[in-house]
Amino acid sequence: MDCIFCKIAKKELESNIVYENNNIIAFLDIDPISEGHILIIPKEHYLDIEELPKNIINEIIELSQKIVKSLKEIYKPNGYSIMQNGGEFNDISHFHLHIFPRYQNDGFGWTCEDKKFNVSKEISDKIKNALKNLRSK
Repeated sequence: MDCIFCKIAKKELESNIVYENNNIIAFLDIDPISEGHILIIPKEHYLDIEELPKNIINEIIELSQKIVKSLKEIYKPNGYSIMQNGGEFNDISHFHLHIFPRYQNDGFGWTCEDKKFNVSKEISDKIKNALKNLRSK
């Protein structure tokens, strides 16, 4: 497999690592949105969050809490963003969670077409039922 993040996890490529254990590794993004932009990845190759074992998800979330606390202490931002893209929007094709400091008027934000989407009980019920079906499996 020719995955850049797998190569980073195996130390075949150099990166600025901020944390590592047996299952996950965190390092500075090479194209940061702001200084201190960090990526957390599992060392094993997974594309999407639903593929990750629960223990790996827990480790990633626990580390994200510590990273946020560290970024707040170091950079004194107005806030932070945590984001993850899945499926074809995962441009690396290896699960990765972004964490980066945010500042007022930093220019970062949601951009999308100005469409109106339905928000209704029918939609919430559809999702609720899908979740119930997953729990029973």
